Amino acid sequence: MQVLIHKIQSKKARIGVVGLGYVGLPLVIRFCEEGFTVTGFDVDVAKVAAINAGRSYIKHIAGGQLKKFVKRHTLKATADFKTLRSVDAIIICVPTPLNEMREPDLKYVEQTGDIIARHLRPGQLVSLESTTYPGTTDEILLPKFAGRQLKVGKDFFLVFSPEREDPGNKNFSTKTIPKVVGGITPACRKTGEALYSQIIDTVVSVSSTRAAELTKLLENIYRCVNIALVNELKMLADRMNIDIWEVINASSTKPFGFAPFYPGPGLGGHCIPIDPFYLSWKARAYDFTTKFIELAGEVNTSMPYYVVNKVIEALNAQGKSLKGSKVLVLGIAYKKDIDDHRESPSLKLIEILQGKGAAVLYNDPYVPNLKKSRRYAFPLSSVKLTERLLRRVDVVLIATDHSCYDYDWIARQAQLVIDTRNAVKNKKKFAGKVIGA
Repeated sequence: MQVLIHKIQSKKARIGVVGLGYVGLPLVIRFCEEGFTVTGFDVDVAKVAAINAGRSYIKHIAGGQLKKFVKRHTLKATADFKTLRSVDAIIICVPTPLNEMREPDLKYVEQTGDIIARHLRPGQLVSLESTTYPGTTDEILLPKFAGRQLKVGKDFFLVFSPEREDPGNKNFSTKTIPKVVGGITPACRKTGEALYSQIIDTVVSVSSTRAAELTKLLENIYRCVNIALVNELKMLADRMNIDIWEVINASSTKPFGFAPFYPGPGLGGHCIPIDPFYLSWKARAYDFTTKFIELAGEVNTSMPYYVVNKVIEALNAQGKSLKGSKVLVLGIAYKKDIDDHRESPSLKLIEILQGKGAAVLYNDPYVPNLKKSRRYAFPLSSVKLTERLLRRVDVVLIATDHSCYDYDWIARQAQLVIDTRNAVKNKKKFAGKVIGA
């Protein structure tokens, strides 16, 4: 343990990051910034080629950062996993989606674990960062590694340290967001602390990998439940003819006991729509039903249908049917000012609208083409946002409130606007053609 910790603290340890997406790539950059030599591993050869050429494929990460480290020979990317043996710390940042039955799909973690097991050598640290249910690290990864007659906490070290990336958030960065670390053994935990303390301002230790795994789920389930609450209140306020955004702003003036959450067309991103299902699935193994969490999931899952019903009602008021109408969806990314559309509610909105016979177009300056995802495969590309387009479509549906949009201009040109994000602040001045949803 001390030998590896000394290598880490002297920055002589070589770092390997498996999975070069929205979680892995920021980690790669942080280690490079602190003077470490880093190898990024990914099965996507296009990502590998881009990094080695100093090109970024993520909006909020500048290509200049990558190019600088590649030129210094402190960063390289590869699809050859045999070189895992040459690194001292291996950080796993692979996807953990749900399958079609909305159950945990850990095939990427398992496949990565099998690859690491084939190349694991004494003196290495392995850290899992992928969001998962309590027990994954010790039930799935540990047997793969210990099965090679290596003793955990002595010959190798295994920790779980959940990612806490928030793309597009200018107030927090990888460096300043505190990092939770839990180890299989105390020696594992101390080694993990030594690693992450080199790149993160604050490292928070917990007693086990299971505690660290549940920490991540609690963080996102907390958001999921509170968003469900405000989404339900939005639907009630709509029936009561009360502006929920005004209510939230007024409640936010209370200096204690209240944290504002905001309604929307549904949940998006890799974590919040998925994490509650991971815990609910695992809870069933303990004969426990997470009723509160599952209810929140039901409310949030219903929001795209609520939004589409608002579109239908608004069109009906104009003597139009949704079938055959042209609908322009503004914003495909799951949150404002980023290019990530994983699990975005906009995708579900498009699916429902198309299923009801609408002709759907979309505009998103950060998502030029819709890539095939686990559940959706739309052959759509972003259309140019013009005055002619806005006047030609029957309804504009604001699904993501990117800062670059001029919402007053959009509202002036459009025949009808359904606003799910309170992006058009003064709806009254548009003579009833801007409707909150």
